[in-house]
Amino acid sequence: MKIQAFPVGVIGTNCYLLTDESAKVCALIDPGDNGRFLVEQAKASGCELSMLLLTHGHFDHVTGIPEILEACPGLPVYIHERDYDEAVSGGGFSQGIGPIDSVRYYKEGDTVALGSLSITVLETPGHTPGSVTLSVNGEALFTGDTLFAGSCGRTDFPGGDYNQMLASLARLGRLPGDLKVYPGHEESSTLDRERAVNYYMKEALTRGL
Repeated sequence: MKIQAFPVGVIGTNCYLLTDESAKVCALIDPGDNGRFLVEQAKASGCELSMLLLTHGHFDHVTGIPEILEACPGLPVYIHERDYDEAVSGGGFSQGIGPIDSVRYYKEGDTVALGSLSITVLETPGHTPGSVTLSVNGEALFTGDTLFAGSCGRTDFPGGDYNQMLASLARLGRLPGDLKVYPGHEESSTLDRERAVNYYMKEALTRGL
């Protein structure tokens, strides 16, 4: 498993290129902008781009999709159904990307195979109703705008809910092991570090949510 981060767009959203180098396949997680650039990065990996995986539907995580689909027609795009309308219309934001013909919905407990990698969907609402965390082989967590290094995502946007956010953070905090955390913005972290220093996760775990 190889993971590369590419900050894209006006907010510097982390788009991740997740690669199974032995199977020569890769996926882009949260292509927030600069779709042509991201396609080139996938090609440069020497692996076939097999899918797009979304942690939620906000514009800064999906804006690169139309350019990617122009270059790779029919590429599967995975998103939670509760966030699909947000991605398409922009919801409370000014930008939407329009309908996605190749959309595929995933939900709690679903798994998506990328070569030998197993990607498990954990529903972690709070930032949006359909926010998910993607757990890869029980080693890495792609947390979108749920869990950041030392913080968490905003809950004051339409569909946000602070109590749901705390429950999601508590769920992540109770996962076994010191998993690597790859958030939607800023630097990566680990679960042990977040359990020790992240105020919001500590509050959530203290409440026993």
